[in-house]
Parts: sequence; structure tokens; C-alpha cells
Amino acid sequence: MSLDDLRIEREPLSLRGKLVEQLRLAILEGRFAPGERLAESRLCEAFGVSRGLLREAMQQLAAEELVVNIPHRGPVVASIDRRQAEEIYRVRGVLEGLAAEDFTRNATPAQCQRLYDITAELHALADDSRAGERVEVKNRFYETLIQGADNRVVGQFLVQLNNRVSQMRRLSLSVSGRYPETLKEIDRIIDAIKAGDAAAARAAAEDHVRRATEVILAQFPAPSSGDTPDHREEE
Repeated sequence: MSLDDLRIEREPLSLRGKLVEQLRLAILEGRFAPGERLAESRLCEAFGVSRGLLREAMQQLAAEELVVNIPHRGPVVASIDRRQAEEIYRVRGVLEGLAAEDFTRNATPAQCQRLYDITAELHALADDSRAGERVEVKNRFYETLIQGADNRVVGQFLVQLNNRVSQMRRLSLSVSGRYPETLKEIDRIIDAIKAGDAAAARAAAEDHVRRATEVILAQFPAPSSGDTPDHREEE
């Protein structure tokens, strides 16, 4: 994999902040695969930064759970297993349902129009040759939903979840036959918002995440009986 285009231009903006941003984006775009070792020497050369600055950036990404430090091996890109995916999507469903409900109640006309425009962009990406653009546009959809919901707590937790969700969203949006269904599910959210039906918007958002969960979990090996804790002695 070529890293020739990763070098950072030195601008007044915090160099550390730009490094974190670039590394995060490279991970979320799949340029660094889950489980891949992030060798310091290679990255320092690729980004044009010092080891000290790189280590600070890695600490930030470790706090975001995108990087894991493994003894005697160093930092590697975090992997997500089936159980983690299920837990993340359960929480995501609740939060996005609340965000859609509050957006319906609180969003300004300008925020609503922006959400409708982004939805039109998603429809324009129905051609699989443009599949790589879908994640970025879908992320903007949720950014707008969060802003219009005007619920700081929901927004804060969704932003924290977004990095892990983005890793899996790329997978779910690339599954054959999934994208047309995704568009239908988003349209149901939009229809409810346009109708001013907050409860229906919440239900549609939760249903969208529930269906996405089924797609994501199908990409993992089925859990064996030994993966489920036995609680009979506690009953």
C-alpha cells in the first residue's frame, strides 16, 4: 500500500491535530486494516512528523478505541468482533432513534432542507461505481441529524460512537443488494420528519439500525454455544 500522499503540510493549525485527523481518516477509509501493525518508522516517514508527535497522536486514537497498544508489538488498528458490533449497534439504535425524534421537533427549516438535500445525494449514489462516496455522505446525514436534534447528550454519545460505526458502515453499505434497502429506510425517516411525526421518525430510525445490524452481524462467523455465558447457577 502506497503512503506517498499522506505527508502533512505544516500550517498554523495544530500539527498534532492534523496528524490525528489524517490517521483517523486513513483507518476509517480502510487504508490501514483491522489488526495491522502501525510501525512508527514507516508512519513518521509517510506523514513527515517526529516519533514524539506520532506517539501523542496514537494515544488520542487509542482513547477513541481505533488503536490498541499490544505489548512487544506496539500499536495496531483495533478490530471489532461480533459481540462488540452487536453492542455498538444496540446503543446506536437507541441514540439515533432519539436524534430523529428530537430533529423532528427541534430542527430549523434550513436544517430540514439540508437533510433532504443530503438524502437526495444518497439517492444519486445508487450506482455501485460510486459506492466509495456513500460513507462520507451518510456521515454528513448523521451530522445534520445531530445538529438539528439540538440534544447535546445524544449528540455527544453519537459522535463518540461514530468512529466505530463508520468502520462497520463501510462494510454494510458495500453488501450486495443492501443499498437500495438503505435508501428506502432513510426515506421512511425523512417522510416522518416531513409529516412532523416525531414518534414515527424515531421508529423508522430504530428500524434502519436494526436492519443494518442484521447485515453487519451476518459478516461475522456465527457464535458457537461456548460463546454464550452460562448463567444457570445464578438463577
